[in-house]
Amino acid sequence: MHLTAFRFGKPYESLERNTLVHFMTGEPVAEVSQVGGAIVSRDLRKADNARKALLKIDPEEIVERLQTAGNLYALGTVEVGGVKQSPDDFARQQSATTGLPESLCHANMKKNLFVLSNMDRMLDALSRGLSPEILWQGYGTEHRDVVVSYQCQSPVLGLVLPSNSPGVHTLWLPVIALGVGLLLKPGGQEPWTPYRMAAAMIEAGIPEEAIGLYPGATDVGAAILADCGRSMIFGSAKTVEQYRGNPAVQVHGPGFSKILLGDDCVDHWRDYIDVMAESIAANSGRGCINCSAIYASRHTDEIADALAERLGTQDVRPPDDPEATLAAFTIPGAAKAIWQQIESLLDAPGVRHATAPQGVRFVEGERCGWLRPTIVECDSPDPEIARAEYMFPFCSVVKCPQEKMLDRIGPTLVATAITNDSDFQQQLIHANHIDRLNFGPLPTIKLDWLQPHEGNIIDFLYRSRALQMASTSELVSTATAAPAQSGR
Repeated sequence: MHLTAFRFGKPYESLERNTLVHFMTGEPVAEVSQVGGAIVSRDLRKADNARKALLKIDPEEIVERLQTAGNLYALGTVEVGGVKQSPDDFARQQSATTGLPESLCHANMKKNLFVLSNMDRMLDALSRGLSPEILWQGYGTEHRDVVVSYQCQSPVLGLVLPSNSPGVHTLWLPVIALGVGLLLKPGGQEPWTPYRMAAAMIEAGIPEEAIGLYPGATDVGAAILADCGRSMIFGSAKTVEQYRGNPAVQVHGPGFSKILLGDDCVDHWRDYIDVMAESIAANSGRGCINCSAIYASRHTDEIADALAERLGTQDVRPPDDPEATLAAFTIPGAAKAIWQQIESLLDAPGVRHATAPQGVRFVEGERCGWLRPTIVECDSPDPEIARAEYMFPFCSVVKCPQEKMLDRIGPTLVATAITNDSDFQQQLIHANHIDRLNFGPLPTIKLDWLQPHEGNIIDFLYRSRALQMASTSELVSTATAAPAQSGR
């Protein structure tokens, strides 16, 4: 299988190729053409054609075609890399290069299908009932009988995609339905979702000149971020800091998502163990919305031990085992390096390794490694490990008075607050360092797709501006008015 670059409708086969291999056996899985940043910059000069192709189609028709594409992607057989690819083929290939169990690959396919199948409802929610024709025309009259205008900030959205979690693709699926093209740099180990999704969209009738796939090295990502009017990147905390304050780049980094147990509910912590365990371990802990810390004023030792007993026994299984829950770290030495870092942090005062009784956490393979679920208890928010996040089921249970929680939790993508204390709830609502807020026993990984996640994509792609239109009578009056005298 050879995955060529796709230059807005034109397949491009490069002499330079990257071979993807199975993370356990080393067997070749696919070859991927590699392009350079100069090609991206050159093609972006014609990026307007991507939006023009979409605007020729009625927006409701675009949504219907995306719904068809969702069914093709999740349930059908499409041609990818010159080969007919079934959903089972896709899951095997994605698992082979990312280390994710095949069952989780199928689960992420269902998630993408849900988003595409409900695209009309999502757009209605994200746009707050705005007619899609307004985005197509640039202006229109909303239900209040007021003229509004939305100006597109870029004909395409550039995306520098990660290799670690197929779950992030749901963030860019609405873009085509907003009349904006896609320029994708697939993740080095996870090109599978972008390629299969693009093939399904094109087969469903989305114009091929609206989609670009540019696999390559870091210079490709740099060109996308430099030359696209709007772009999105996934990366580390260092990446987030690098692009902070740049309105043209939306950065998705570590989430540091948390569960906060209020003083009024913490004594009933056993009722919420299922919520805590699911938040930590779902999707092998790879998402930014997985819980990395649980804050409580008391019972932290009991909570940590209960979670250790629940999750700590999970073991490594073959990727095709339906019961497999743990993803491998496919880069040689990565799992070992992460575990060595964790071990150094476990030696700090006030830190206890709760999963130690459940056996070793680091499992080394011939070409890869795994990290088994790890729970630690911290007697305060001070230890460094209380602020750590890793790409496997890892969580710190942190002892902290309720009145100090908001001052100590730091930036938080998702906070699940289990409390009925109205004063505490108001403080949480006004906390600017919490992005998404759940009240009650809701897992941090549970998203309502009818609400924005990490910012509204419409607000990112479009600028709301004032636009006034004179009435027909005013235009006639102006046109027929007598010319002014010169005064000579």
